[in-house]
Amino acid sequence: MKNLDINLLPVLQSLLRMRNVTRAADTLGLSQPATSAALSRLRRYFDDELLVRAGRGYELTPLAQDLQPLVESAMHAIDRVSTIKSQFNPATSDRKFVIVASDYVAAMLVEPLRAILRLEAPGVSVEIMPTSATSWDRSTHGRWDLIVGPMGYDLPGHGKPVFRDSFVAVLDAGNPILEKSDLSAQDLLKLPQAVGYFGNEIRTPGDQFWDILGQAPSIAARVQGLLSLPLLVEGTDLVALVPRMLAYKYSRGTNLAIVDFPVEHEAALVEAMFWHTNRDDDPANSWLRSVVQRACKKLHEILETLTPEVRHASIGLAGMPDGREINS
Repeated sequence: MKNLDINLLPVLQSLLRMRNVTRAADTLGLSQPATSAALSRLRRYFDDELLVRAGRGYELTPLAQDLQPLVESAMHAIDRVSTIKSQFNPATSDRKFVIVASDYVAAMLVEPLRAILRLEAPGVSVEIMPTSATSWDRSTHGRWDLIVGPMGYDLPGHGKPVFRDSFVAVLDAGNPILEKSDLSAQDLLKLPQAVGYFGNEIRTPGDQFWDILGQAPSIAARVQGLLSLPLLVEGTDLVALVPRMLAYKYSRGTNLAIVDFPVEHEAALVEAMFWHTNRDDDPANSWLRSVVQRACKKLHEILETLTPEVRHASIGLAGMPDGREINS
């Protein structure tokens, strides 16, 4: 059997990802006939159809499914060979990095991150991709330089905590329930809830918070992620649990009230950065990790500048035992 033409690997990777010749061609910047011709060569090499018609679309053959993680790994290795250097100078580099993060993390991180890049690495670009557009398959996560996500969800790679947050309740500042002098968690539980959705299997510490009261909230709205929850709540009778820093950031220019929970009962959230083990000694990736760490340290400084603008109240958690804390 002849050796596989290495130039066909990017085509094979795109075909396996897109499962469609036209979309793969668009992704690669090739014509459809050229991509179809490459698929024919790949089929002859592997003696397998790779893509087979399934209704109005295509699906991968069993062999193609086995090939996909191997191709991703091979392409990652090629990328490493072409980009890794023994030294990395951020001031002169034009390297592009990709960070995968939730909408909440992206909203918090982008301001301090861009500030550091402007000073240290004007030619470096950092793209932040949403977690909803990626897969947590351990065989493919190496294509990204960093993942920034919550601890406790078995994210792949080496991990290091970068900042801590906790959930607070946000509701419209005109909500009549705020007139109560002895506002409790049970009072908030009676309000219709807006919640962030991350998939059927994932529950945030905010979701878990209500579990300790032994009651389920009435869900009135579900949205992807956490970012839009404060805006969804404003002007309505809804309540939502969101990370404190996100609530503070969105309090600027909005009519929101923020209700805090006692520290001993808070729903804690610890965000960490994760990277592929084979990037441990990459000077460029090491620099990127330091940038993310420094950017996260600035989050609390930014938070302090926002605090005076926030309507802040404590609430009692009637009937709850002391010392309960919810971890992600």
